[in-house]
Amino acid sequence: MSLDAPLVAVVWLFMFSRAWRVDFHPWQSYAALGLTVWIIYVTDRLLDVRVRSASDPSLGLRHDFHAKHWKAFSVGLVVAVLGVVWLTLKALPVEVIHYSIPIVVMVGSFFVLVVMAPKTSEIPYFRNILAGMTFGLGTSLAAHIYIPMESFMEMIGSREVISFGVLCVLNISAIHLWEHSRRTDDPEIRAADELSLTLPLILLGAAALWFAFQDNPGMFGSSMKGGESQTRPFFYAVMVSAALLQVINRTRDRFSMDALRSLADAAMIVPLPLFIVFSGS
Repeated sequence: MSLDAPLVAVVWLFMFSRAWRVDFHPWQSYAALGLTVWIIYVTDRLLDVRVRSASDPSLGLRHDFHAKHWKAFSVGLVVAVLGVVWLTLKALPVEVIHYSIPIVVMVGSFFVLVVMAPKTSEIPYFRNILAGMTFGLGTSLAAHIYIPMESFMEMIGSREVISFGVLCVLNISAIHLWEHSRRTDDPEIRAADELSLTLPLILLGAAALWFAFQDNPGMFGSSMKGGESQTRPFFYAVMVSAALLQVINRTRDRFSMDALRSLADAAMIVPLPLFIVFSGS
């Protein structure tokens, strides 16, 4: 149903909102984000079915389901687009339009890459980076537009956005690396795929731990004093997600690819209770 990615986006939007101490954050912001992510993911899967051959190993049960029910999904897309437009015009700050322009460009570039991508079994690293960072920026902007006196450039330069964006890139890349590793018996290729995910996850976890230690005092100006920031639980969440992805990576041979996709999604949601406990919410 393509509900996994919207759920992940809404969960992390909540954590961004609490980490940045957004005092007023209406439900319409969550609804607009969830619908937007759903639109992008459904469009991506329907497009994959159109441009790829049925024998493509990257197509799985999720794509089969979308292909079988493409008419229902098409109607849902129209309703969802109208819902996003209505929410944007009626309930969201005008800043969301300015913030969304670069995100729209990034999403458009992603779909161009999907259509123009050569038929190859190689891992699309550049496309994964673009998709992950777009997901991270789109999720965070739905909270940042409610922070007074803050610009788009300050948002994309924040440690929270960068950390979450990298986490999203690794989450997306993990699926491709696991698929790539299963298509070969060459131990050197499998070892390279293992290192390509393990090393970045370790570095991300270490960076998140360091950021949590610093607690980012004064992230949004001199008025925020050390100790008042709520960013430490956010970095704990990033660290836990990275650790869970590493555990899944180390035990991946025990699961089917469909199970691995679900586990990768779960790794992005499981840290929520920990964040709530540590943020005192």
